[in-house]
Amino acid sequence: MLAALVVVLLVAAVQKKNSLRCREVHVEIEGAEEHVFVDEKHLLKQLEKMGADSGAAINSIKLRWLETKIERDAWIKNAELYFDNNRVLQVKIEERQPLARVFTVSGSSFYIDSAGTRLPLSERQSARVPVFTSFPSDRTRLAGADSVLLLEVKMIAQTIARDSFWTDLVSQVDITPQRTYQMIPQLGNQTIVLGTADNLDDKLTRLYSFYRQVWAKAGFEKYERIDVQYAGQVVATRKGAAAAVADSAKALQQLNTSIAQANSLGAGAIPALPSVPGQAATAKRDTANATGAARRAAVRQTANPPKPSGNNRPAGRRPRAVMPGRH
Repeated sequence: MLAALVVVLLVAAVQKKNSLRCREVHVEIEGAEEHVFVDEKHLLKQLEKMGADSGAAINSIKLRWLETKIERDAWIKNAELYFDNNRVLQVKIEERQPLARVFTVSGSSFYIDSAGTRLPLSERQSARVPVFTSFPSDRTRLAGADSVLLLEVKMIAQTIARDSFWTDLVSQVDITPQRTYQMIPQLGNQTIVLGTADNLDDKLTRLYSFYRQVWAKAGFEKYERIDVQYAGQVVATRKGAAAAVADSAKALQQLNTSIAQANSLGAGAIPALPSVPGQAATAKRDTANATGAARRAAVRQTANPPKPSGNNRPAGRRPRAVMPGRH
């Protein structure tokens, strides 16, 4: 008799459970306070199409199957579904957090997250993250050197994201054909040469020291290039320095050409000057001094013009004594 009663109670419990209906569907997206790449309304419509809606029988809603379907969205890192005691379907979504936006050499772009997962662009939202340009491949699956390069991009982006100073300063990182890196800051108009991704923390430490000790005094517009790729060094190039070197080199080339022409006319064998920046600068100064001397002489000539002689001789020439000829 007791066994029959137990069976009856179990059957009643099962029937009651089968008759229970979902009262509500509640979606919570973790990480939505920063970026909303997963749209709640769109997700609710998807769940409704898959049979998970208010009023649906609880036993007809396949929770594990729904989780698998939802996680096919590239922006959803993890999905967890369960019913609470009030028959509310709780949908917990963990959204992937974009770390960097990568532009390829062909102009297409994508995001990557902290796991290096490639994420598509969204029509609803754009992330404020560092931009990396000139990535060499458009392929979804990378191998060899391109795979290593994307790992380096992720590492550099993570290093920038760890410090609010670099997050605020760095807007773009260019990938060179040699697979090295150059940063473009948001303030000023400089190029920061990082070189390879090795020893990045040390390079940024030296760069930060340069900002504090030098740049803060000289201003943001004094330098056009800052090189930290070599250990223990910060090589800063002031604006216009490259043009000055180019002018010196041009002057040196002109001087060597003049010497070569003199040699061809028999002026003697004069060795050409080597292309050394210091000597180029000296040559430029010598040329400038000679030009200045010529100009000063011309000014003196103009200031004191020779007076007419009145004897049909060219002005400015001294008379010559003419001796009578012998007969």
